[in-house]
Amino acid sequence: MNQRLTPSTIALLVIPPLMWAGNAVVGRMVNPLVPPITLNFLRWALAFAILLPLAGHVLKPASALWPHWRRFALLGLLGVGAYNALQYLALQTSTPLNVTLVAASMPVWMLGIGGLFFGVSISRRQVLGAVLSLAGVGVVLSRGDWAQLMQVRLVPGDIYILLATIAWSFYSWLLAKPKEPPALRNDWAAFLMAQIVFGLVWSGLFAGSEWALTDAHIQWGWPLVAALLFIAVGPALLAYCFWGLGVKRVGPTVAGFFANLTPLFAAVLSAAFLGELPHLYHAVAFALIVGGIVVSSRR
Repeated sequence: MNQRLTPSTIALLVIPPLMWAGNAVVGRMVNPLVPPITLNFLRWALAFAILLPLAGHVLKPASALWPHWRRFALLGLLGVGAYNALQYLALQTSTPLNVTLVAASMPVWMLGIGGLFFGVSISRRQVLGAVLSLAGVGVVLSRGDWAQLMQVRLVPGDIYILLATIAWSFYSWLLAKPKEPPALRNDWAAFLMAQIVFGLVWSGLFAGSEWALTDAHIQWGWPLVAALLFIAVGPALLAYCFWGLGVKRVGPTVAGFFANLTPLFAAVLSAAFLGELPHLYHAVAFALIVGGIVVSSRR
């Protein structure tokens, strides 16, 4: 694993937060149209169909997937079945401020889970990087007014996004500890398809429970279809591909700091689509977040 940040690696790790920011915006927009867990299932079902021509060979009986099905069942649960379902569910009951704030704890969870479960040592430099990065996220969330952060109150949605963040941290560390054959691991389409196959089973079970236990309904139309196309191609296929490649290069700890760019990109997208212009605190937050990434990744 190469810990050096090259321009190509930076690009790999910057694109997923951009896609995820768009995913959060679109997820909030379609709340009235589709139940949250069902949205996650439809998203990955569409991604499966798009990916099938590129990686359909993974499903063959002689594929290298089946001897490692337990590992991919776990990856599919954490990365496909649980993470975004919990995120969409959180947006039903929690404010965007709380959801983004709790999700911004990812660098801390990356460090803690790496140290507790994967035997990774934590350096003072990485701790400092985590503090800087979280400070930058706090600037974005508070809009430069720290008094707003003191008014945050946890609701069930905050617990859901916390669980989602922990699940993603475990998922990223599992990516950094490969056990599958190189032929499968080095083919991004095949590797993602192997996760989606089992992830669809998990998300399908979760969606079925949602319809059985709640008054679920779907309002079909072009807004929902367009939203599904975006979240299936961008935040799902492209983001997962680039994130996986980036984690393999620099490890999940450094990659976790790039995930904190998501709220900054969300602010930019809000300016573009909602007419809210950027302010000075956006520049301050960007400097803090990037500073945390640089500090944590230096040798």
